[in-house]
Amino acid sequence: MHLPAPYHARLLRGESLARYTAARLGGPADMLYIARESTEELAAVVSAAWEQNIPVRILGGGANVLISDKGIRGLVVINDVTEVQFGDWHDGHNMTATGGVGLTVLARKCQSCGLSGLEWLSSVPGTVGGAVVNNAGAHGGDINRNLCEAVVLVAEKGAQLWTREELAYGYRTSALKSRADKRFLVLMAVFALQPDDPQAIQERMDHFITYRKQTQPPGASLGSIFKNPPGDYAGRLIESAGLKGYHIGGAQVSPIHANFFINTGNATASDYHALIRYVQEAVHKTSGVELEMEVELVGEWL
Repeated sequence: MHLPAPYHARLLRGESLARYTAARLGGPADMLYIARESTEELAAVVSAAWEQNIPVRILGGGANVLISDKGIRGLVVINDVTEVQFGDWHDGHNMTATGGVGLTVLARKCQSCGLSGLEWLSSVPGTVGGAVVNNAGAHGGDINRNLCEAVVLVAEKGAQLWTREELAYGYRTSALKSRADKRFLVLMAVFALQPDDPQAIQERMDHFITYRKQTQPPGASLGSIFKNPPGDYAGRLIESAGLKGYHIGGAQVSPIHANFFINTGNATASDYHALIRYVQEAVHKTSGVELEMEVELVGEWL
C-alpha cells in the first residue's frame, strides 16, 4: 500500500488487534495505521486505501466489535483524532467532536462547560464515530436526541454533511450502519446541548456511573452482546435460560449481568463467538425469542 510521504513510515504490518479492542480479543491486521494528528490525516490515509481498492476497517475504542482470531485482511485504521470545540453557532448547535473522541471524555468535557444532554455517556465505552453509526444509548438517552449533523467521508464522493433526518436513526441502528457499501468514515459530529449547572450535571453523571458499577460487570467485555427484543430485556431472557456464569473456554456469561460476556483472561474470539451462538440457541429453545446481536463480527470467520 502506498501512502502520502508523511504517513507511510507509520504503517504497521501484522500487528495484533487484541490490544485495541475492549475484550482484548482479535488476531492480526494485514496493515494497521493509528491516526492521531487531524481529520485531514485520517481522511488522507483512508482515501488512499479506497483509491487502491484496499479494504478498510475503522476502529475507535474497540467496543461492540468481535474480531476474528484470524484477524482482518486489508487496512485497519485506529481513529485516535480527539478534538472537541464548544461555541454558540446556529440553531442551538454548540459542540463539535471528532470521531475518535472517547464517550466518557466527551461527557466530562460537556459537564465542565455546563452543557447538559450527554450525561448518559458517563463510563460508556466507545467513541463518537461508532456512537453516531450505531445510535449508541444508555439510561434512556441516545445519540439521536442531541445530534444535529455529522461530517461523513464517503468513498469517491468526499466529505458530506449528513443531517439527523438523513441518518434515519432507529434502535441501535442508522442509515450508515445499514449501508451495504461500508466505505465511509465519520469525521465529526455536531451536537445541540442545553446549558445547566455543572454541579447538577455532575450529580446526574455520578448517578449513572454508580448504577453502571452496580449492574454491569468490570473486566474485559464488548458491552451489551444482544439488542433488547421489543418489550423485554436480553439479559432477563439469558438469565431465565439459566446461563448466568456459563462459559465456553475463557469466555463467560457474566454472573452480574447476563447480556455481558467476559474474557476471563484466556478467551479466544472463537470462544466468544461459540458462546454467543450457544446463548442464542438456548434462549430460543426456552422462550422462543431470536436474540439479535448488537456486537458486530469483523474479520475472517469461515
